[in-house]
Amino acid sequence: MNTPAMTAPVSALAAQHMLPSPWQAMVGVLRRDLRLALRRKAEWLGAVFFFVLVAALFPLAIGPEPGTLRLIGPGVLWVAALLASMLSLGRLFEADHQDGSLEQLALSAAPLPWLVSAKLLAHWLISGLPLVLLSPLLGLQLGLGPEALSMLALTLLIGTPVLSLLGAIGAALTLGVRGGGVLQSLLLLPLYVPVLVFGTGAVDAQMRGLGAEAHVSILLALLLASAALSPWACAAALRLALE
Repeated sequence: MNTPAMTAPVSALAAQHMLPSPWQAMVGVLRRDLRLALRRKAEWLGAVFFFVLVAALFPLAIGPEPGTLRLIGPGVLWVAALLASMLSLGRLFEADHQDGSLEQLALSAAPLPWLVSAKLLAHWLISGLPLVLLSPLLGLQLGLGPEALSMLALTLLIGTPVLSLLGAIGAALTLGVRGGGVLQSLLLLPLYVPVLVFGTGAVDAQMRGLGAEAHVSILLALLLASAALSPWACAAALRLALE
């Protein structure tokens, strides 16, 4: 016959097995954010449309000279991607903060940095990946060659996650702050400068035949560093915002 002292550990063990693992919790958050993004298409399509619009208007402002467009093309597309990523940061944590979902994430059994990582991955998939896929088409409009287009897509594939990871820190620090958008821009623009410099530098070096391995290596180092630090920094900032 089971006594209460014997059944208590068994019940605790059963409850522990019923809890989702951190990986399952991450997948759940990722699926939830992607489903919400499909329902709120205007929030991320606006950033994609801004990226396309900036790239399309620059040739009209600069002129049709192929040499000039080819020279400034990588910088134009990188600046447009940077500004488009900043446009999509406003709702990264704000919607969850308003409806109470953020508090539920903070109180869940899964580590908050893991859940934040899932949200950042979802943010990049809906706002960063479309920019990478569209960049070769827009680069053709600016007269970039095949090698420059491939390097542009590669640097954006590495650099746009860095923009999302660093931008998430600014979004978490300014969560609930009046005028947070302006403060967010002041915090993020200095952090974005190295990504912009090495991203455009890689494409320019490829166009000149100098080799872009050093620039790509630095971008990869920035990606690894930001991926390791950003979720923890965001989690700490979000806990402060919820207190």
